[in-house]
Amino acid sequence: MIYLTPTHWKDYRLIDSGNFEKLEQFGSVVTRRPEPQAVWDKSLPEAEWQKRSTIDFVARSSNSGDWIKHKNIPDAWNLKYDYLNLTCNLKFTSFKHVGIFPEQAVNWDYISEICSANKGLKVLNLFGYTGIASVAARAAGAEVTHLDSVKQVVSWTKQNMESSGQDNIRWIVEDARKFVAKEVKRGNLYNGIIMDPPAFGRGANGEDWKLERDLNALLKDVEKILDKNRYFFILNTYSLGFSAFILENLVNEIFKNHKAPKEFGELYLEDDFKKKLPLGVIARFTNLK
Repeated sequence: MIYLTPTHWKDYRLIDSGNFEKLEQFGSVVTRRPEPQAVWDKSLPEAEWQKRSTIDFVARSSNSGDWIKHKNIPDAWNLKYDYLNLTCNLKFTSFKHVGIFPEQAVNWDYISEICSANKGLKVLNLFGYTGIASVAARAAGAEVTHLDSVKQVVSWTKQNMESSGQDNIRWIVEDARKFVAKEVKRGNLYNGIIMDPPAFGRGANGEDWKLERDLNALLKDVEKILDKNRYFFILNTYSLGFSAFILENLVNEIFKNHKAPKEFGELYLEDDFKKKLPLGVIARFTNLK
C-alpha cells in the first residue's frame, strides 16, 4: 500500500483537525468546515479556532449549508499552485466545497510528470469537477477531454484553464457512463484516463449515480477505451468505508491486460500537529516513464 500527501503546496495548509471538523488556510482565507473522518480531538482550543477562522460552514442538511463570515473576505479568490504554475479559482459553495481538493495535488504532480515526458498523450478526465487535473495535463502537453455532468462546473474549469495560461481543452457535459459507452462504440482510445467519481451524483439529465453500485460496470467500459500500448490510469474515490482493497480487487481484475505494476493506497493531509487526515483511496498505474 502507498500513502501519499502533497509536498509542494505553499499557499495551502491544514492547520488543525478533530472533533469532525478541519481548519484550513487557502491563501488569505481560513475556513472551518465539517470533516467526518476527523474522529479524534482537536489540538488547538476552541477559542483559537474561533480566532483563526475567517469563515465557517454551518450544515443545514447532509449535503448543503451556509457560510458565515467573521472577517471581510472576498466571495471568490485565487490560489496558486506554484510547483506546476497552476491557478485555482476558488469560491464558497452551498455544499461546503471551495473548488479544489488540496490532497489531489499528488495526482496533479503524477499527471504532469507523465505528460511532460510523453508529449501529445490523449487524456480523458471523467467526473472532472473544476478540472485542475485537466489543466495540469494540458499544461504538460496532453490533448485533454474534460467531462462533468454539471455545466456550471465546466465553466468553472474553463476559468481555471484561462487563469493558468492554457487553452484548447475539449469540454463534455454528459453522464460519464453514457459518454464512455459511446466512446467504446466509436472505437476511441485514450492514453490516460483520470477518474474521481463521487459517492453519489446526478448525470447531465438526472441520471442516478451510486459509487458502490455503478463503479464496477463503468470500469469495464473504461478499460475498453484505455490504450494497451501507452497508458496511465488514476482512480480516486472518497467515500466513508470504501477501502483501497476494493479498488485493488476491481482494478486487478478489470485491467489485467494492462500489465504495468499497479499501486493502491490512501491520500491524506497532515495538519500542523502531525495528525494525518485520510481523504480518499487511490489506484494508479502506468507503463510510461
